Amino acid sequence: MTAAPAGPAVLVAGVGNVFRRDDGFGVETVQHLARRGPAGLPPGVDLMDVGIRGLHLAYRLLDGYRTLVLVDAVHRDGPPGTLYTIDVGRPADGAADACPGPVDSHAMDPAAVLRLMHGLHASAGGTLPDHVYVVGCEPGDVGDGLGLTPPVAEAVDRAADLVTGLARRASHTATRS
Repeated sequence: MTAAPAGPAVLVAGVGNVFRRDDGFGVETVQHLARRGPAGLPPGVDLMDVGIRGLHLAYRLLDGYRTLVLVDAVHRDGPPGTLYTIDVGRPADGAADACPGPVDSHAMDPAAVLRLMHGLHASAGGTLPDHVYVVGCEPGDVGDGLGLTPPVAEAVDRAADLVTGLARRASHTATRS
């Protein structure tokens, strides 16, 4: 058994626009995890309320996280409040080539962040996360407004449990590798 990596093992990032109803699901879930306190998450797990600041997430990933868990609203044609766990795997090494020219920091969805991350890591000599997961929730309403719709709000606690399970598994794996 080798020692755990020097930096944090897992970054949990809540993504979304809180001014567009259920699009704020990721932000609300990460805030819910923060209110639970550190006792709920294993050591080496950092929480980040990204909101719509995707560029900040890309730079934060330069800290050398082994696993990234994105929490976001995800459209997959299920009923509102349906949770999904998507195992993205290891980001593809050739994804930097897919990064479009100039970066629009106001229009960076998680896929754009992952593409930018490849370019930043290549130029900074860093490493990519070993694994990326998405914990998503089917939104009901992403129109202008504050607050989650009832079915999405009811899914926040269950999503926090899913994130905690992924973080524990990733932290356990990081300490064994």
